[in-house]
Amino acid sequence: MDIELTYDMLGNRLRKIGDATIAYDQLGNRPCALGTWALEYDRLGTRLRRVGDVQITYSRWAGLPLTVGQWSCEHSKLASRLLRIGPYELGYDHLGSRVRAIGALEIFYDRLGSRPHRVRLSGEVVSLSDDLLLALFLVLYWQEQAASSASRRE
Repeated sequence: MDIELTYDMLGNRLRKIGDATIAYDQLGNRPCALGTWALEYDRLGTRLRRVGDVQITYSRWAGLPLTVGQWSCEHSKLASRLLRIGPYELGYDHLGSRVRAIGALEIFYDRLGSRPHRVRLSGEVVSLSDDLLLALFLVLYWQEQAASSASRRE
């Protein structure tokens, strides 16, 4: 099953994951809802703290996600990559810069290789479960946050 990732007219912001619409705040730079789930941020508005009823915790100094609800997050030894989110193992491309798989989901990028545009769910599954939707959104969101903070440092 293929799931389309839809972006706004400029191609900057992810607007839909399959049938799940992503709404943005009034300034248009930060997602505020994923389908029916409200997204909540910390007081400074910099870190995503909650998706619907699912709370996200981060490490104190490095700001790495530690838990997503009941799921734990596993990182590489140097904390450069997220290796697992709950039951879903992440797979990266050969350079290790882009997430290519989240559990049974395979992520495909556009021709320039900078933006994910399609996700394939392998096997006999005919719809994206809420757990996989949450994991996919978070991984794509964190990947985009890391890329935008890296470009700000340059």
